[in-house]
Amino acid sequence: MPPPKPFDLDKLARSANAAPNRFVGVRLDRNRVFLPEAGNTVVRHVVPGSETEAALIELRKRLRDLPWGHRFAFTDVESLHMTVFNGVIETCREPGFWPQELALALPIEAVTDYLAARLDGFSGPGPFDMRIAEVTPYGLTLTGATEADEKTARAWRDALTGPFTYRAPKHDAYTFHVTLAYLIDWLPDDMVDCYRQALAELTGEFRQRIPVVELGPPAFCTFEDMNGFPPVMTLEGTGLEPVLRTADEGLEADQPA
Repeated sequence: MPPPKPFDLDKLARSANAAPNRFVGVRLDRNRVFLPEAGNTVVRHVVPGSETEAALIELRKRLRDLPWGHRFAFTDVESLHMTVFNGVIETCREPGFWPQELALALPIEAVTDYLAARLDGFSGPGPFDMRIAEVTPYGLTLTGATEADEKTARAWRDALTGPFTYRAPKHDAYTFHVTLAYLIDWLPDDMVDCYRQALAELTGEFRQRIPVVELGPPAFCTFEDMNGFPPVMTLEGTGLEPVLRTADEGLEADQPA
């Protein structure tokens, strides 16, 4: 599969958007507070204490220090992850995004219990490594460290359509990513080129610093908002040891998706 398309920074320009960002008032408020938006998901958390985590903490600060950084809401470091497969979410109760045999009005907790039972004993296609494709205003886009890794990552997504019993409309075009922030206000047009240059420099630097993104094994997780994803269960077939934080270690409660 070809690498992800370069991020289109122009689509974040104020002149390209007549309406406010659709996530404001739904996923977060204008004071950078994340709002309740419960759901579940399969993710790989950034390994706690790893060089990758340390580098992403610095990248998070560098993005915040950019001229429009104060108009982004940054997620907690403990929540950093790469989504493998989007589960259900309270704000998208629609066919194609919801187990086809379940009522769309079913509470999230009941859907999570149902999916956890279906995932019991699930065995994935095997381990895979990821590398940085690009630094974006939201964080990172990722691609497989090798062509084989990319194929395995996408094989995981295909395999998970079985227990979840749905395949999202853009399943095959999904871009792997690590979200660091959400945009509150569109970029002023005169800042777009500034961001373009800064992001290109950050991409070159952090590709060198993080040749392979250190991620834990795929895990089925819940969330109450976009600031924490406690694991329900680690999935099999990864070839990796579980390295996730537990709730007691501070991972309490997934970009854009």
